[in-house]
Amino acid sequence: MKVLVIGGDGYCGWATALHLSNKGYEVGILDSLVRRHWDIQLGVETLTPIAPIQTRLQRWKVLTGKSIDLFVGDINDYDFLCNSLHKFKPDTIVHFGEQRSAPFSMIDREHAVLTQVNNVVGTLNILYAMKHDFPDCHLVKLGTMGEYGTPNIDIEEGYITIEHNGRKDTLPYPKQPGSFYHLSKVHDSHNIHFACKIWGLRATDLHQGVVYGVLTEETGMDELLINRLDYDGVFGTALNRFCIQAAIGHPLTVYGKGGQTRGFLDIRDTVRCMELAIANPAEPGQLRVFNQFTELFSVGDLAMKVKQAGNTLGLDVDIKHIDNPRVELESHYFQAKNTSLLDLGLEPHYLSDSLLDSLLNFAKKYNTRVDKDQILPTVSWRR
Repeated sequence: MKVLVIGGDGYCGWATALHLSNKGYEVGILDSLVRRHWDIQLGVETLTPIAPIQTRLQRWKVLTGKSIDLFVGDINDYDFLCNSLHKFKPDTIVHFGEQRSAPFSMIDREHAVLTQVNNVVGTLNILYAMKHDFPDCHLVKLGTMGEYGTPNIDIEEGYITIEHNGRKDTLPYPKQPGSFYHLSKVHDSHNIHFACKIWGLRATDLHQGVVYGVLTEETGMDELLINRLDYDGVFGTALNRFCIQAAIGHPLTVYGKGGQTRGFLDIRDTVRCMELAIANPAEPGQLRVFNQFTELFSVGDLAMKVKQAGNTLGLDVDIKHIDNPRVELESHYFQAKNTSLLDLGLEPHYLSDSLLDSLLNFAKKYNTRVDKDQILPTVSWRR
């Protein structure tokens, strides 16, 4: 099977492309490399040293004998996208090719517009290319659990059955996105649902939680294949930030009360979820939604886990609460279903088994690369 990974130079995309190649899929990567450009613009850098994409792919071929095709360009350029699809002829399109940072989308008007145009138009272009020339192709799209927000009821997997005034229907689950980035993902979901309904396309939308970890079987083969570990205030996650802070002796900065709760999963589970979705495609006309996470943690929970793990390494770790730069509920109900991928065969990894090997040890190893000016929030939702 031929799989084109759009956004294959990024954190989830790179690990997925290598995993699928290692499993015998014929893989292509399509990427504009704009994420590297945004890092330069913002003056930030991943903790782990990332080689040029061509160097990474050459090293992969030397190590495994497997080639991965590379198409460098922007999916907002419809002609480029169509030409690339015709050259590669994918059976499945895995779509990671979006601006994926909520803080980035909240910097100012320009970044909000960039995020929505890049994400919504790029996905629309993919849908039209599939409609015209690849109607049997399966789209596996990376969504986000952040589309749901924090409702005071259980979160179902994409759809909810409602009874109202004596009538009953199954409808898309209500969305309460928390940033212009998350809004762009909601727009994607609606557009994909509409395209599947009217054109008979097939798609799987993986509403992913927060991903953590550097290591997969493939990215651990060689330092040139190493994955990103972003910790800055724009692209970094709270868990990554805590691990970096622990490694350099900086207090762990918990936003507000620390009660914000989200779904989390190991990068090894991300690549396995992608493989499962590809191997078990949606039916024509169907948009499936799988909630892709394995555990639920609050920000305060994460800080305590990093503190405890840091203590086992001899690190003196303190926790400090700071003003929350985001506009979000800090104490709320959060229960979400996640059975579909487990039913397909996912065998989860857990944070307790990954925190040292795939996070804290990397933070210690590369701590001289930490830019201390980038570990505190730089973007305010109220600005």
